[in-house]
Amino acid sequence: MIEQSSDALTPPRERPSLVRTFIAYPEFGPFVLLIAMLVVFTAINPAFLSLINIGNALTFTVELGLIALAMTLLMTAGEFDLSVGSVFGFAPVVMWTLFNADVLPLPLAFLAGIAVALAIGLFNGLFVTRLAIPSFLVTLGTLLVIRGTALWLTAGFPQRTWEAGEQWLAQLLVGDFYIGNLRVFMSLIWFVALALALHYVLTRTRFGNWIQATGGNANAARNRGVPTARVKVILFMLSAAMAAFAGIISSIRVSAANPNAGTGYELEVIAMVVIGGTVLTGGRGTILGTMLGVLILRLMRNGIVLIGVPGLAYNIFIGAIILAMMALHAGLERRHNTGV
Repeated sequence: MIEQSSDALTPPRERPSLVRTFIAYPEFGPFVLLIAMLVVFTAINPAFLSLINIGNALTFTVELGLIALAMTLLMTAGEFDLSVGSVFGFAPVVMWTLFNADVLPLPLAFLAGIAVALAIGLFNGLFVTRLAIPSFLVTLGTLLVIRGTALWLTAGFPQRTWEAGEQWLAQLLVGDFYIGNLRVFMSLIWFVALALALHYVLTRTRFGNWIQATGGNANAARNRGVPTARVKVILFMLSAAMAAFAGIISSIRVSAANPNAGTGYELEVIAMVVIGGTVLTGGRGTILGTMLGVLILRLMRNGIVLIGVPGLAYNIFIGAIILAMMALHAGLERRHNTGV
């Protein structure tokens, strides 16, 4: 009797189908949710997908989106920054105070605002890495300090910005143009350009590998020569700088630098990142997913108003979506790990 080898008796392993491969991507869930949301809102109110409404919605999408891009990298490295909302309000206050007092011309005042934000990010990063204190607690403290400083400097009153509306820097940041009937702001171009740049950094560069290694297992990464502390400090600085940049754009758009601007933004930004598929515990993040998360939450805010739902119900929708997406990501991760 001829014995068959064990290899001959072993059935060949099936290749994963194209559908299963696509579903495994962290961007799959938010992409499906975005499409479903567009279909539902448009079915209830066709004006939702009008060029005017989409243009208006994208205008407000950019500011939180810029912060979310940097937060994605920071959360991939295993850290949080709760001070971004206060930096969003504080940096424009610094910029416009210097400009309105004739201390600096607008371009230098802009650089001063960004420099202050970088200093805040440096402080956060060094505090977290040198003292080994959780970033949640450190940035919660800096949130209160920065917000209080902004209110103290301005006595709670907004700084005027309308005198700079026609200057080249203002036009570069928030100028607009039309593509057919669609109004496009320069801030949207900035958002897309920075998103593509950070996506490349995270997925195609050594620094991106360092970010993911730092968030996945910091001790193992450190033993392999990854400068985990330096990576985190750089990302905290990037997070603060992007929050400042977004705040300055907002201050020009609304013609006022309000010291209370950005209140509550930190939690909404984290929600955008989580909905987009970035893992809360670090180690894996997706810029493209974050872009989808940004669109989901901002278009949802716009859509629920158009269909007649009270705007105060917005947080209910956010909470429900976060829970649903966390459950979906957990299920997909479990299937990926078990191969089922």
